[in-house]
Amino acid sequence: MAVAVPPGRAAGSGWAWRPVARDALLARAFHSCTELRGRFYLVGGLLAGGTREPSSDTVVFDPARGQAVRLGSRGSPPRSHHDAAPVGGRWLCVVGGWDGSRRLATVTALDTERGVWEAWTATPGDCPPAGLSSHTCTRISDRELQVAGREGGIHTQRRYGSIYTLKLDPSARTYCYKQEGCHIASRSGHCAALLQTPAPHPGHQLLLVGGCNSAEPEVAGHWSHGKIKCFLSSPQGGTTCCSSFDGTACKACEQWAGVPEGAPWTAASLMFCGWALCCAVWWRNSDQS
Repeated sequence: MAVAVPPGRAAGSGWAWRPVARDALLARAFHSCTELRGRFYLVGGLLAGGTREPSSDTVVFDPARGQAVRLGSRGSPPRSHHDAAPVGGRWLCVVGGWDGSRRLATVTALDTERGVWEAWTATPGDCPPAGLSSHTCTRISDRELQVAGREGGIHTQRRYGSIYTLKLDPSARTYCYKQEGCHIASRSGHCAALLQTPAPHPGHQLLLVGGCNSAEPEVAGHWSHGKIKCFLSSPQGGTTCCSSFDGTACKACEQWAGVPEGAPWTAASLMFCGWALCCAVWWRNSDQS
């Protein structure tokens, strides 16, 4: 595992990669790696070349200690080619993926406070994809994800793909898919990024990159100004809000997160301040329509 070190103040300096850990527990492919409360949760994946059987283990990497440990939690599901997202500062929700026999669209969550995996239940009216594999889940609020990517197997791929909004309810342990009206190119193994758009039409847009024959990124969603806000999460848990985010953290957020004076900041990315890990994420204001 490595971290990108931001450029210094000297002219001409650039980004550089620095290794932070080397552990056999981190060796895997087609897994998910999600930051939650200052630690990275690696879920499932394929542990050896040529295998089709996904792993059911969960590894937690603590960057402050440079240590990776296998989490001995009950009910860990075998998964690969899935995606995962943190919810409520407590749950790690694993969405879709391959379980060794079929592609799924279900949601399984790790309650990090209790150390237990839970199979959440679809609500009435749920309109799930045919089965997700090598897709992306982009968080637009603490309880909403935008899901984009492959549905079904390789031989059932359509010319166009669909976008789904996945609503999560941690208190009820339920989820619900809603298919959006727009279509995208059929993609798998792509990347998704929620980016701020400048004037004259400020807001945010969801870009999909790669995963198909097209060399151009594709806009899969757009939100007007004020619909998505920036929140900061810290290793101690909890969040604080920065009402606007233009690439530089406000002083209150910097002080709350313990950012050293004058430290470089990168929007919507992981940042190391000494050995304190902070994560800036885009957040949708669910109270606005």
